[in-house]
Amino acid sequence: MAGSPDNPEGRAAARQLQVETHGLDVIGDAERKGTPRTLFWPWFGANVSILGLSYGAFALGFGISFGQALIAGIVGIVFSFLLCGFIAVAGKRGSAPTMVLGRAAYGVRGNRLPSVISWVLTVGWETVLCALATMATATVFSRLGWGGGTETKVVALIIVGALTVVGGVMGFDLIMRLQTVITVVTGVLTVVYVVLVADHIHWSTVSAIPAGSAQEFIGALVFMMTGFGLGWVNAAADYSRYLPRGSSSRGVIGWTTFGASVAPLLLLVFGLLLAGSSDRLGTAVAADPIGALTTLLPTWFLVPFAVVAVLGLVGGAVLDIYSSGLALLSAGLRIPRYLAALIDGVLMIAGSVYIVFVADDFLGQFMGFLTTLGVPIAAWCGIMLADLALRRRDYDESDLYRPAGRYGDVPLTPLLLTVAATALGWGLVTNSAAHWLTWQGYLLQPFGLGGKSGAWAYANLGVLAALALGFLGTLALGRGRVRDQEAQAPSQADAGAVV
Repeated sequence: MAGSPDNPEGRAAARQLQVETHGLDVIGDAERKGTPRTLFWPWFGANVSILGLSYGAFALGFGISFGQALIAGIVGIVFSFLLCGFIAVAGKRGSAPTMVLGRAAYGVRGNRLPSVISWVLTVGWETVLCALATMATATVFSRLGWGGGTETKVVALIIVGALTVVGGVMGFDLIMRLQTVITVVTGVLTVVYVVLVADHIHWSTVSAIPAGSAQEFIGALVFMMTGFGLGWVNAAADYSRYLPRGSSSRGVIGWTTFGASVAPLLLLVFGLLLAGSSDRLGTAVAADPIGALTTLLPTWFLVPFAVVAVLGLVGGAVLDIYSSGLALLSAGLRIPRYLAALIDGVLMIAGSVYIVFVADDFLGQFMGFLTTLGVPIAAWCGIMLADLALRRRDYDESDLYRPAGRYGDVPLTPLLLTVAATALGWGLVTNSAAHWLTWQGYLLQPFGLGGKSGAWAYANLGVLAALALGFLGTLALGRGRVRDQEAQAPSQADAGAVV
């Protein structure tokens, strides 16, 4: 009988309605499925958000020309998502969540430090996306004359929060199906948006924007990296872990990078053209990155725009809340995965309430958040990439959960390297727009870079420095440790304490 539990169609429907029970455990061979090509859907769906248009205004805000912003965007987006692609290979090789695989580099309990950082970053991102979806909905309703005040924002926040939390709690199967729908609907409606507002582009105005300095260009480049791929590296293996072991590593890298990059690249180009054509639009985007884009639309397309905006942002938030729950478990909290996702959902809604109803400077706080957490995540990414490059064998899955196993408990070298890279990075970034981060930039003067008001103050060199120090430091200091680990015989699955 069609749809019954005894045939494939029925089993697929049943899986869609079940809460995923997997947490930090390794995915068994029987449950591994798909091909690298299937990675396109979650990565495209998570990054097709209309927010990509707003990054055009963000980039030009660094004081650079259209050409400079375009190059900074292309390099920043593709390179940062390429890092995600490399780390996604670890998921295929170990079939465990990203922050569990990090235990090979950091030790079983030592890995709790980057797990906490990862958790804060993903909760922060899902909060930002939820808040933006709420504000965009309120702006659309206001233009239609249907409200747009506090009541509208409350209802919108409840709906967006519910969609995000349900997706995160249900888990992998529902997320993969949801992202496929989001990809199709959002992709089509975004094309319609582009067509409708194309006449607002004035190339003569865009091409007349003067070029900025090298420091301003680097600042825009790093902002693009932290706003896109570096915001995902700590979750990059959470979806590739379901692939069969024999899947092509090149395919994993390629489909992850392509799926994540293609939509932001196209949206960025159009966003640069729109923002470069209107100073007023660029200023409005800083206050309400999504809602400001509605000012260019005819009334009849406002509701479809709200759909595309909300779905695109929810697509990213769902992936974030799923991975934030896994990071929370990896940090040491012993509860089921779905409860961890639920806790993060509560925090997400609380943070969204602050952004929507209290905060009055979105862009300043957003940039401060990205660069501040971008530094330790860049350090972790460098260490993880180098550790992965040094390995010639797949992970010993049992030892990823045992402090007495080959990966150790709390090895000092990667932890000290992370702290050193973070301290260096924070000393080379500034966040004057966020008053609670004015302590950063303490190395700009000693290093002869002009201090906190000099030419290098907003180049955000600290992110690049942390990434480089983490990577090169691990290559130099971790080779012997990896060699010793891989020289050991495979562990017994039931030996030692499991964490």
